[in-house]
Amino acid sequence: MKYLIVGLGNIGSEYLGTRHNVGFRLVNGLVDDAGAEFREERYGAIARCRIKNKEAVVLKPNTFMNLSGHAVRYWLQKENIPVENLLVVVDDLALPYGTLRLKPKGSDAGHNGLRNIQELLGTQEYARLRFGIGDNFSRGRQVEYVLGQFTPEELSALPEKQKLAVEIMRSFCLAGMQITMNQYNHK
Repeated sequence: MKYLIVGLGNIGSEYLGTRHNVGFRLVNGLVDDAGAEFREERYGAIARCRIKNKEAVVLKPNTFMNLSGHAVRYWLQKENIPVENLLVVVDDLALPYGTLRLKPKGSDAGHNGLRNIQELLGTQEYARLRFGIGDNFSRGRQVEYVLGQFTPEELSALPEKQKLAVEIMRSFCLAGMQITMNQYNHK
């Protein structure tokens, strides 16, 4: 069985380490844990790794966040992966910092990357792992906040959160959605 795990983010040095790029950071942990490496291919950086008896194709789109759906659709089709085996890893303003939530489907909740994926796949029925970045910004400062750097306190907590996210991604592939949600969504 093959899975497509997509970390959302923006390419370019000006976005490196921003809250909006936490999807890239979390899938980096999965790839590092598997001893694999990313290679530049069509629509993004791709890594192929084994998770026990499963194959994971890990994607960091190079299309910029708002056009992520092009990369996701291409790699699902190229690798012949069903949408049920897609997991999108994304930042979420609605969750407190560091909260991880696995969902089997849902709206884009105002996230432009998820909106584009939904439009191009024609469905909201795909899994997403949401990483809470909090909403500690004043009115009108949302863009500045999501494109801003993590605070020192947030950065110090990030390695432990990344480790948990890797466990969730691995469990999604090995145990499935329901078991993984039951095990991790309460933490």
